Amino acid sequence: MAEPMVVSEREDRRWRLRHLPVLLVVSAVLLGGAALVGGLTGGRSAAVGAAAGVAITAASYTLTTVVLAWADSINPQLVLPFGLGLYVAKISMLGGVMLAVASTGWAGLIPLCYGIAVGVVAWTGAHIWWLSTVHARRTR
Repeated sequence: MAEPMVVSEREDRRWRLRHLPVLLVVSAVLLGGAALVGGLTGGRSAAVGAAAGVAITAASYTLTTVVLAWADSINPQLVLPFGLGLYVAKISMLGGVMLAVASTGWAGLIPLCYGIAVGVVAWTGAHIWWLSTVHARRTR
């Protein structure tokens, strides 16, 4: 049986973003499901809120992935400061958005929170799956 070919990092410059398309597809499917469930259980506001929560999570994680891939491609020592700075900026912005939305009394706030939570679980689960199956096969 032939050994699988291992591609060096130098030969594969896009390895840092290779998982992103799979995670974005999972997020898109989840966004549709969240909107459907929100619409069926709480009406239009819930559908918009749940879908927006998933979209916020996907956008946040995509931004992190792209920025950290860029930082790592320049110098691996930049990953920690850029990662921490981005984390602080994103959490601050999310907190501000949540406070602004909460002050309006919008009925989609709770579904928005559920959408964010489900988006985090789905993205993390899909990433773990990708690392343990697809990526693991590539590096053996």
